Amino acid sequence: MTTPVKRLPRRMPGWAKVVAALVLVLVVFFAGLRLSVLPGLKDLFGTETHDRSGPALLKSVQDISRYDAASGNFQVVVDLEKDAKLLPDAIRGTRTLYVGAGTVDAYVDLGKVGEDDVKVNGDRTSATLRLPHARLGKPALDPDRSYAVSKQRGLFDRLGDLFSDNPNGEQAVQKLAVRHIGDAAKESELTARAESNTTGMLEGLLRSLGFKEVRVSYGS
Repeated sequence: MTTPVKRLPRRMPGWAKVVAALVLVLVVFFAGLRLSVLPGLKDLFGTETHDRSGPALLKSVQDISRYDAASGNFQVVVDLEKDAKLLPDAIRGTRTLYVGAGTVDAYVDLGKVGEDDVKVNGDRTSATLRLPHARLGKPALDPDRSYAVSKQRGLFDRLGDLFSDNPNGEQAVQKLAVRHIGDAAKESELTARAESNTTGMLEGLLRSLGFKEVRVSYGS
């Protein structure tokens, strides 16, 4: 009768112990970093920003003859949703809630005033000016006051962001915000305010030059 020989447990090789210990140390290290258990670790691996941009080059110079007479500040909440026809939103689709803030200037183009539009009497005490109607400039979105409130993306969209050079791009909502701000400016009284301010500016300027009577009108 033979007695079975018990197999002794295999000892872990030395290199395996070193690897296991190293993995354990790394797990504890990064867990402490994430949970802020170990003080000072965040500063050790903090990110730094370096601006290596080249100098700005002057491409062209354009003379401006317009008088910016008024500026309006606008804010709009954009809710943009894109859905796939045959897929649920959890699989394919995005929805972004974005707060866009920007300005629109209203101006009078004094460069379009011709000689026939300015009339002065003989003793230079009365002046009549006819100016073009005020117009609106292009809306300018303020990046410091504009921000995304929430973003919802489907699984395919999240995977696509991993291989995209511009993940979570906000160009679509920014363009939509600019369009809404421009539409709001058109419905406002910004151009009327600009014409009123231009009239006040010209009246004050000409009266300081000795004109006692100043008439300003606007036409197309």
